[in-house]
Amino acid sequence: MDWGKVVYVFFSLMSLTSIAGFLYENTAISLFVAASVNLISTILKIGVRNLLSAELLASSLVADLHLIPAFIFLVIVQDDSWAIALAIGALIANIFSMGLVYIESSKTHEEY
Repeated sequence: MDWGKVVYVFFSLMSLTSIAGFLYENTAISLFVAASVNLISTILKIGVRNLLSAELLASSLVADLHLIPAFIFLVIVQDDSWAIALAIGALIANIFSMGLVYIESSKTHEEY
């Protein structure tokens, strides 16, 4: 078992589910957790060297660039609708990223 892959898939899934948690309960704390976990996921994807690594990193950066402004809109501007809209964009980017992880995983299993 590749423990490095386990860790980065774990943080990718954690990011996806924490964004969904923010969409369920719109609090600054849940959005902060989602953004923090997504930043950790992005940092972990920097070192990944596989077939779709550029696409994985790009989708994670897109999610970061949605979650950070969403946090600013929620905390500073006090605009829940913009924060939710940006979080939905981050959720879509993370769903795309997980799709890439599944494709990557199926490609590596076919090679064995």
